[in-house]
Amino acid sequence: MLRTDNDGGVLTVTLARPERRNAIDGALAAALRDALEAAADDPGVRALILTGEGSAFSAGGDLSRFERDWDPRDFRHDSHRLTALITLLERFEKPTVAAINGVVTGAGTQLALVCDVRLAAASARFVYREGRLGIIPSHGGVTRLVKLIGLARARDVLLGGEGLSAEEAHAAGLITEVVADDALADAARARVALMLKRSPQAYAAAKRLLWLAGNVDLESGMVAEGLAQSLLIGTEEHKRAVRER
Repeated sequence: MLRTDNDGGVLTVTLARPERRNAIDGALAAALRDALEAAADDPGVRALILTGEGSAFSAGGDLSRFERDWDPRDFRHDSHRLTALITLLERFEKPTVAAINGVVTGAGTQLALVCDVRLAAASARFVYREGRLGIIPSHGGVTRLVKLIGLARARDVLLGGEGLSAEEAHAAGLITEVVADDALADAARARVALMLKRSPQAYAAAKRLLWLAGNVDLESGMVAEGLAQSLLIGTEEHKRAVRER
């Protein structure tokens, strides 16, 4: 259901439910949550790569949850669990790369978009099928998309066709780079190697500040930057880098 492999401090987390196109049911969500929590606490994990097994990155939330009659309050409570999982990955203070190996839709799209860098195999495809199901992208699916690519492009994506090829997703700003299918794993590790050249503490601070910048005014953002900088200049990482420059 979920595989993890730590190779030299780079943890590859593979969604391994290929018979369901890696749809996220309760068990997979719990396993992924545990893996992320453990990775955040483990000094032996320096970066994380998230990918899927088989022909899909993730088909999102398991559609079987929509086959029952929900009380709206109960549905919101259940949905909050998946939102919290996505937020956990978004706030993971180590480098994260989504290696999008195939079709991605629904909550799977949100898992990919919250990663720092998003690499897609040439055969990957983003599918926005919620409209056909009489629902909308959730777990930040609309808001995060607007923040990431802007309102005009988000309209094109959500209100236009139902899917984007890897190249179309790249043109829209959803992904960082398109690579050959058989080069995806190597490309993800190469990108992680570049990210790990940064000071871990400075990387974590920059990551949180980037998230903050999308949600506050300029003055508030600059105050946060100043506070972060005042702490970073006292770290041994900074002092060592200045000595060795």
